[in-house]
Amino acid sequence: MADFEIAGRWDERFDRVRTAFQREFEDGNELGASLCLSLEGETVVDLWGGSIDPDHTRPWQRDTLANVFSTTKGITALAAHRLVDEGRLDLDTPVAHYWPEFAAAGKSQIPVRYLLSHQAGLAAVSRPLVPGSHLDWNAMCAALAEQEPWWKPGSAHGYHALTFGWLVGELIRRIRGKSVGDVVREEIAGPLGAEFEIGFGPELDARVAPLVQGPVHVPESGPGFDLMGEIARNPESLLAKAFNNPPLALNPNTREWRAAEIPAANGHTNAHSLARIYSALANGGALDGVRLLSQTGIERAREPQVDGDDRVLPLRTRLGLGFFLPTEAEPLGPNPRAFGHGGAGGSFGLADPENRLAFGYVMNRMHMGAWLVDPRPRRLLAAAYACLSGA
Repeated sequence: MADFEIAGRWDERFDRVRTAFQREFEDGNELGASLCLSLEGETVVDLWGGSIDPDHTRPWQRDTLANVFSTTKGITALAAHRLVDEGRLDLDTPVAHYWPEFAAAGKSQIPVRYLLSHQAGLAAVSRPLVPGSHLDWNAMCAALAEQEPWWKPGSAHGYHALTFGWLVGELIRRIRGKSVGDVVREEIAGPLGAEFEIGFGPELDARVAPLVQGPVHVPESGPGFDLMGEIARNPESLLAKAFNNPPLALNPNTREWRAAEIPAANGHTNAHSLARIYSALANGGALDGVRLLSQTGIERAREPQVDGDDRVLPLRTRLGLGFFLPTEAEPLGPNPRAFGHGGAGGSFGLADPENRLAFGYVMNRMHMGAWLVDPRPRRLLAAAYACLSGA
């Protein structure tokens, strides 16, 4: 059972969502978590419960923050799409136009579009990097600028698990003139009254829920996704190099990790803030007078770019420009045009413009498995759509 009562509020039409959220705690799937749903720009579910710490001494609060790993990528992509809207970034212009050093190793013609759709062939760095390099922005950007693509750009796609953030982030930095963390804080989250931090100081540490490793779900047949196990078994694989060069303990519970800007992996937020950002995208690009993106930008972001076997993950992936799109294996509700991004361990954000629905889920008990979106948010999202349809 949950150690603390579920707190928050919900519209009675969404009783089933509240029950489903409670059940995740009762079934032992959660330590602490928050869930938020927005419909037509109005919050209809805003719930939180459980514990910040494994010793169950501190209850989760509405403003509790947690590292959402790759859910960060969707927000980084949004920052890039804002530049496209402004006419300052062109998707089909070579990256080297904005970042001249990137032209090395035969990359002079790689278009910006390939960075956002994981087609650039730069999912990993081949030369060994010293431990801690992932905390050094300039070191990672220099390594990627000199890196030769692992495959012919545009001929395949493979999940740029960590490199996505530096690749897209360096474009943002060079054009905007400030770091991705500052862009997201000042131009996206802040104007909406939301919190999404990519790099922050110790003043927020007391509100951060440390992540706790939960179960690793490996199916009896088919591809498993024991990430660390696969890396240990195949240290020379592209998967291993993508996650383990530089050597990376993937420990988000350190001050060094929180202070760095790793725009593919170290965003910190809560469900209310995540849903609020996606609510703007689900409602024509604006919320409460704050415009994040044009309607054209929303359609551009979710336009399918690739669909098929991933060169890095043992999965089929279907991608727009910086966002995951539903697949047959993970339909994510009845709308095949919904879009969003999940993170390792379970967090997830989604926009469904057709239903004007936005979803945010943040937790601290990590589950790993052969999926792109954790089954917990998928169950919660299914409950939300059941409420919408009256089923």
